[in-house]
Amino acid sequence: MTTTAARDTAFPAERRSPHATIGADRFLALLLILGGLLGLLASAVLTHDKMKLLANPNYVSACSINPVLSCNNIMKSWQASTFGFPNPFIGWVAFPAVIAIGAGLLAGARYRRWHWWGLQAGTVFGIGFITWLQYSSLYAIGALCLWCTLVWAVTILIFWYTTVHNIQHGLIPAPDQVRRAVAEFHWTVPVLWIGTIAVLILTKWGSALWA
Repeated sequence: MTTTAARDTAFPAERRSPHATIGADRFLALLLILGGLLGLLASAVLTHDKMKLLANPNYVSACSINPVLSCNNIMKSWQASTFGFPNPFIGWVAFPAVIAIGAGLLAGARYRRWHWWGLQAGTVFGIGFITWLQYSSLYAIGALCLWCTLVWAVTILIFWYTTVHNIQHGLIPAPDQVRRAVAEFHWTVPVLWIGTIAVLILTKWGSALWA
């Protein structure tokens, strides 16, 4: 009874309704806009370099600094065109959508539950895809693309804070203790996540990153 009452207080009837509209705070709106812009920038640069490389196999991209920090090595791998076309093309579709959602929220828009679930599903796909690309980069291709790492970082942040929002608004069911912990310590997950990736990179290559 206590749990039910607490849940009812946190999520009034109109929010639990399938026709309810839910907004977001300024932080999430700005994160979606800024993260989307950075992801779109990275996608644009990688698309430019990929087209140059297709036209001229001897082309060396600006982010190919040494054998480890080598966008060229990444772009020449089959993982760079996982679905039969260059991976940055996905960014041309996904990141403008994220920017549009963030801009709407910043302007005061409120979206229905299915819209938030759709954003959650998109970020789940994104985080799964970049996690596989991270593994491929470190342990299969043996090279690192700086623009790709930017996409990794913004995707992690967008995924996590979309998840935080959906937990806080009851779109993802969670006990009250979990909701409170997520609200108070929301920053720990992205810090540990990105920090772990950085440690794996340093463990894999060490000083070769700057050689």
